[in-house]
Amino acid sequence: MQCFKSFLPVVASLLIGLCGAMLFTLLKAPLPWLLGSIVAIGIASRFPKIPLQSPKLFSAPARAVLGITVGSAFNPTMIHYLGDYLSSIVLIFPFVLLVTFCGMLYYWKWLKFDKMSAYFSSMPGGLLEMVTLAEATGANVYKVTMTQSVRLLCIVFTLPFMIQALSHISLDGTVSITQPFLNSDPHDMLILIVCALLGWWGALKLKIPGGTMLGPMVLGAMVYSLGIVDSRPPNEMIKLIQLILGSTVGFVFVGVTCKEITKVFVQTLGYFAILVILSALFVFGVSWLTDFPLISIILAFSPGGQSEMNLIAIIVGANLPYVALHHIVRMFLVMSVAPIFITYLRPKEKR
Repeated sequence: MQCFKSFLPVVASLLIGLCGAMLFTLLKAPLPWLLGSIVAIGIASRFPKIPLQSPKLFSAPARAVLGITVGSAFNPTMIHYLGDYLSSIVLIFPFVLLVTFCGMLYYWKWLKFDKMSAYFSSMPGGLLEMVTLAEATGANVYKVTMTQSVRLLCIVFTLPFMIQALSHISLDGTVSITQPFLNSDPHDMLILIVCALLGWWGALKLKIPGGTMLGPMVLGAMVYSLGIVDSRPPNEMIKLIQLILGSTVGFVFVGVTCKEITKVFVQTLGYFAILVILSALFVFGVSWLTDFPLISIILAFSPGGQSEMNLIAIIVGANLPYVALHHIVRMFLVMSVAPIFITYLRPKEKR
């Protein structure tokens, strides 16, 4: 009974996120299940008497299912396109270095962050990974958490509107992305559940960055490529994933004053402008050099969270393998480069 009562705030949070998703759906806003839940939790968190708790315990399973969905886009013919992808993927390295260098100068020289905090605030990696590294290396965890969170929110809230305007694809949540739950093959669903669990467990054992999504994605790609399964995770599940991820992101600002949020938001606008300019340069460059669809290139070079960018790619029908591979390379690059520079950024007395 006590366990059930402690779980009620999580249920309340998801219900509030659901209300936000339904309101955004009525308003025909893009990505209503993701953006609506973020806004609803953000508003509800301003009222201390509302019992809320982050549904982050569902975050890893949601990312595992998202990985399976991304893997469903892989098929044997993709092998023939890997060489074409490479011409674009190699540009991720200079992209990450430029974004990090310019962002660090902005936070360190302009906003007077200490070097370590400026470094982790500017790295275009996942929120959880950057905060974890910042905590382990003695950086200001609060500053890194806030700046990385606002960066993610700026991208998540601007990108759908831009894509909707460029592609004229409706992102109002009314179009089914995959088959309905009742039309799903139970045998296929069972295999996908096993793949999600095994991929998740294997990635954790191997300590792979972003493994909760990457492990299931690899196994999902294998079973789809071999023709073992045909059904994708049902449309209702995709909406539930958006609700869980959106509600979880909305909790970043719980306990933070509106004044502090406004301050960090204004500070992050400068870095966001840097991201927009650099991303646009690489997007136009890749678009000029290759024949990949513009929307897929934009998503591949958008330095948002791996889960959020792949989720948007699924919804707009972008080239999922192309987008996913770019973000995987970016994640591995960020996680491998970060420790190298930490040694040079630490104060001498802490080395």
